Amino acid sequence: MPEDLDKKSLEGENTRVIFVKRPDNGPINPSEIFKIVKTSIPTEEDIPHDHVLVKVLYLSLDPAMRGWMNDRRSYIKPVGLNEVMRGVTVGEVIISKNPNFQPGDKVQGSQGWQTYAVANGKDIIKLNPPPGASLSDYIGLFGITGLTAYFGLLDIGKPVAGETVVISGAAGATGSVAGQIAKIKGCRVIGTAGTREKCEFLEKELGFDVALNYRDPDFAEKLKAATPNYINVFFDNVGGDILDLCLARIATKARIVLCGAISQYNEKKPKGPAFYTALIIQRARMEGFIVMDYQDRWPEARRDLVEWFKEGKLKRREHVIMGLENAPDGLLQLFAGKNTGKMVVKVAEPSTMSKM
Repeated sequence: MPEDLDKKSLEGENTRVIFVKRPDNGPINPSEIFKIVKTSIPTEEDIPHDHVLVKVLYLSLDPAMRGWMNDRRSYIKPVGLNEVMRGVTVGEVIISKNPNFQPGDKVQGSQGWQTYAVANGKDIIKLNPPPGASLSDYIGLFGITGLTAYFGLLDIGKPVAGETVVISGAAGATGSVAGQIAKIKGCRVIGTAGTREKCEFLEKELGFDVALNYRDPDFAEKLKAATPNYINVFFDNVGGDILDLCLARIATKARIVLCGAISQYNEKKPKGPAFYTALIIQRARMEGFIVMDYQDRWPEARRDLVEWFKEGKLKRREHVIMGLENAPDGLLQLFAGKNTGKMVVKVAEPSTMSKM
């Protein structure tokens, strides 16, 4: 065991959230599908060659987790029953048998819903946050969240300066980044959100040109008034009625980016688009994407995201859940729209040997 290891880091137990039952269609019941178990923390003898022991510091909560629970055809295999729930994490190397990592290194990976995990050195990346950034930004702004916004907007949406871009779920993790990138590219940006406070956040803090509350009874009229030249790019995180309303406002040659459909994930009968004929009439394109398909270009995107952050062009807000045991409730809050910005679980503090 390395001499500089903070031995207190290995005191106690390894808390793990186990996925034990696939949910039926409809809202999840955390007490039915998750089980919290305590196990011993892996020791040096448990760690294979080229692997490390990671102490999880932050866990990302994402809408995609609902799909990972379903045993059906998808872009990634479902979480197995009686396995640790899948999740993207930021952690700290505690023990290393890999020459590329030292105790105290901060790393990003997919260690899941647990406080400690053994990781292959090939499956984690070492972090070096820029000034002003936090470790949790690597599961948010510089992580899958920011990468999704980057590639969805720029590669699928292809915004042009002066165009009108509409973002649904704009106060959420991905939507808030996508809208800011659209502003960087010189677009007029309209965001939709579910509360007055979220709309104020979009306009006053993130610089959106217009923010609309989709719960307002006259939302459809306000959307029409806000898009006199129609919608060139629609970045959809929500689906359902908002997708239909925006389809009715698309411009000729519009691009609809299907990033997510959080309003439909818990529905027993998800609603499909009713006004899809607008795609024909306006010669428009509607396309889904998965950020994993761009993995070879992630370094390029991270460089841009970090540079924009350093220039003050990208801001973020986090909704922090304290403690791994509260992650299941945090997932419920996410689907209820309680978060503004990125939903993060703070699992632990760095050890006293920490390099940051």
